[in-house]
Amino acid sequence: GCAADLQQQAFNDVFVRRIRRGTEQFLPKKLGAFGADLAALSGYFATPWHVPSVALTEAARTFVLNDTGVDLRALGRLREAAQPLQSSLDISLARAEWKDTAISANNLSEVTLTLGNLLQVLAAAWQSVELADRSGDNFWRMVSRTAFADALHQTGRLTEAAAEFHAAETLQRKEQPEFPLLYSWSGFRYCDFLLSLGQFQEVQTRATRTLTEAQSYGDPLSIGLDQLALGRTQLAMAKQVDSTVSSVPEQYLAQAQDWLHRAVGEIRKSGQRDYLPRGLLAHAAWARMAGQFDRAHRDLDEAFTIAERGEMRLHLADCHLEYARLALAQADKDRAREHWVTAKEMIAEMGYHRRDKEVDEIAAQLDC
Repeated sequence: GCAADLQQQAFNDVFVRRIRRGTEQFLPKKLGAFGADLAALSGYFATPWHVPSVALTEAARTFVLNDTGVDLRALGRLREAAQPLQSSLDISLARAEWKDTAISANNLSEVTLTLGNLLQVLAAAWQSVELADRSGDNFWRMVSRTAFADALHQTGRLTEAAAEFHAAETLQRKEQPEFPLLYSWSGFRYCDFLLSLGQFQEVQTRATRTLTEAQSYGDPLSIGLDQLALGRTQLAMAKQVDSTVSSVPEQYLAQAQDWLHRAVGEIRKSGQRDYLPRGLLAHAAWARMAGQFDRAHRDLDEAFTIAERGEMRLHLADCHLEYARLALAQADKDRAREHWVTAKEMIAEMGYHRRDKEVDEIAAQLDC
């Protein structure tokens, strides 16, 4: 259809109705087939991934650009994803289509965050909040606020982040009274924030409940993120009890291993490589605490490779921190210091201040 210059008809009748199955988003969400989805979308471009076909309506062009950015992000190609997302934002903004604009702005802010552009991400995330408010769509008002809260969390502004998460969950209860808790990626962000505050029991209660809901509708990413939150909670409780490898309670490590193994599998199944480093980093931390250093290195190396190829500087900084902890566990202070210095410089440059405490903890072990 696209080759016959029938892009709009092919978009309406084939791509939306048959490939995506309407709002079901069958290809990316059910199958995790982001590469195949991107290949289908390529037919709607005059110049991939910048100039959509002029045969498409403006609404279709906005859709194609935004979803191309989402696919590229899921494939770990974050730098490439930023351009079509920005173009989608520009078109929908010019058309005063506030919901579409809010969606594109939210997706762009998430890419900007993972790329490590934290000085830009707060403005981009707040723009998404303002646009979502203008749209009047409570679901996207909630999603944009959790993205803004997450950005505040990453920059170390915890009081403001708490207020935005509370506001987002209030909107969630209004929009879906049957699901009063933030869930999926929004819920994971909140659990990540609560873990930073040491509220382990709250995270366990939330993630257990939302996991049951995620399993009922079969979304691998949502399932994997809830399992990741539960696994990270077990690790955090183990660290709180005792920071030495030999005396970490076995029940914490066994439960953490189970949750994290399942989480990595579900995230892989989802096809979203931009989320995978989070699971691998947590699994590497478990392996380090369990004394399985070879396994920890394998997990870390995979996470680092994905992050490096995708220019995911936030994840790269996290990798260097975990490499430093792993080297310390193996009594290699010289190697630990190398990774610590790199992480410290990256964190300071990006303004990634939620990691400042971890930098200081490693420094104390290094006598720096």
